Amino acid sequence: MEDVNVVKIRRILSMSVNGKVHLHAIRLMRRELGLPEDFRESIIRKHNEIFRMIDLEIVELVDWNETERAFSCSAEVEKWREKEFREKWLSEFETKYAFPINFPTGFKIVPGFRERLRNWQRLSYVKPYERVEKVRVRTCGGVERYEKRAVGIIHELLCLTVEKMVEVERLAHFRKDLGIEVNLRELLLKHPGIFYIATRGNTLMVFLREAYIGGCLVEPNTVCDVRRKMLELVLLGCRNTRELREQEEAGEDRNDAANDENGGGRKDGDFVIPILESYSGNNHGCDFKDNVDLSRLELSGLYEDKDS
Repeated sequence: MEDVNVVKIRRILSMSVNGKVHLHAIRLMRRELGLPEDFRESIIRKHNEIFRMIDLEIVELVDWNETERAFSCSAEVEKWREKEFREKWLSEFETKYAFPINFPTGFKIVPGFRERLRNWQRLSYVKPYERVEKVRVRTCGGVERYEKRAVGIIHELLCLTVEKMVEVERLAHFRKDLGIEVNLRELLLKHPGIFYIATRGNTLMVFLREAYIGGCLVEPNTVCDVRRKMLELVLLGCRNTRELREQEEAGEDRNDAANDENGGGRKDGDFVIPILESYSGNNHGCDFKDNVDLSRLELSGLYEDKDS
């Protein structure tokens, strides 16, 4: 797990403009990335051959140029592109800069939309781990390429998270370090086939659409499984509270008599046993009926129904 976390931080630094990232931005996304609470000491300072603290709040790669040569990596979307190229016999021109697009049921396609989407998929851009000194926004197609690079970086950041989701506000803290100084909310809304925008209370959340099917992660990981099982246990405890209370009231006299006879009493933690006995432990992923269903979350006015 430590090696995985090292790779995650290394990838984030490799996407940065100059190999440096403010620690505050990583700290805000610590839980989403699956990093330990003391990641600065247990990961960054421990691996001083890879990372170096410039001051209390900035971390950088020890040797930016050497690290780039020794740690050549590609974005997660490249796996999908290779699969599309091999299995669907698509040309490299169609897949080299494309992203997986999944529109929801009922998405209204206006005239000319397919052609614009096809041109955008073919548009070249500087990929997340490619070195770039400066993106020329004023050149032909410069704005579109600049925004597409931002889409690629956000896509890769979401791929590094445990549940392929994060608060939009937390993404904003990477804007300067990763060179994606755009209006993130507007950018995400422009690409509903790649990102899913939903609200949780007053918080705006972004999901990686391709990572979910029917509200469930396509590829659950260990950290996500542990968190889900803990949530199931807590919810099972809430459901069994009334049943346990009735059992306690019905057997109060009997328990008191037994305690007097045995000279003992109820021990701390005994309330957990009925919960564990009723928990089969076989529920995983989509079997959990309280699992979040993305199709039921508020889309913030992104899509229009065909019947409307």
